[in-house]
Amino acid sequence: MKGILNILKPPGMTSHDVVSRVRRKTGIKKVGHTGTLDPNAAGVLPICIGQATKISQYLLDSKKTYRAELTLGIKTDTQDIYGTVLETKHPNVSQDLIEETILSFMGEYNQIPPMYSALKVKGKKLYELARDGIEVKREPRKLTIYNIDIISIGDCRVLFDVTCSKGTYIRTLCHDIGELLGCGGVMSFLLRTESSDFSIHSAITLEEMQDTEDIKKILRPIDYPLKHIAKINLDNKYKNLALNGNKIFLDKVSLDDSRIIENNIVRIYLEQEFIGIGEIKKDTSQKFYIKFSRLFT
Repeated sequence: MKGILNILKPPGMTSHDVVSRVRRKTGIKKVGHTGTLDPNAAGVLPICIGQATKISQYLLDSKKTYRAELTLGIKTDTQDIYGTVLETKHPNVSQDLIEETILSFMGEYNQIPPMYSALKVKGKKLYELARDGIEVKREPRKLTIYNIDIISIGDCRVLFDVTCSKGTYIRTLCHDIGELLGCGGVMSFLLRTESSDFSIHSAITLEEMQDTEDIKKILRPIDYPLKHIAKINLDNKYKNLALNGNKIFLDKVSLDDSRIIENNIVRIYLEQEFIGIGEIKKDTSQKFYIKFSRLFT
């Protein structure tokens, strides 16, 4: 069995809990998720099964879309509504200023990761240090906020949709918005609506998965979320070279994708059947070739 399940993670479960449920249902040990969702958050959590776990890194790098609620006038140690309250303040700011401030975060954004996160410093997770009352310096990370769509503003609460690059902490975004407004802010709700090509509209609940007799019928193929990667289709005469992971020179391959340039990642097909992922490389004689990174046969 190999493929990807689009699971709708409920609040109150860790991402690892969901992986464990899928393992029990399928009887397969090789199962992994593609980007942690906080226990209190809900939403799209693609689960890779079998050979599909080899593409998890490419899904981790993909854009994510969330619906989030920001509550102004509160600061907590975790930057969300579930943490210890550090400060409260009446948010004496206009709706126009709130909207202008939130939209100002679109584009490149330097974000300092929160202490309550799974990032590691010298082999120890930040949240473990935070629980011991230890705070360490974290370097800001350059992220991209591709789009923010404000749904509603009222009663100190703002509901908005945000599309962002990998590694973005939405609760930190909420915190930073509150800081810029001068009143503080926390994330009070989070729902991931999209992850790569997986949408909440086609996600299944754990109960639906459990009731499905044949899991294979609801699995997405391994290459389903890789459409953003350039495609190369090989003729069957390259079968032995390809299935052994040998280099294949591009002067022997018909190319019709402008994204096929040196050092770019490509998905590779043999007679239209997906077989692997590779990179475009150049040898000492300046000839381009495919170097296989992963085979899925």
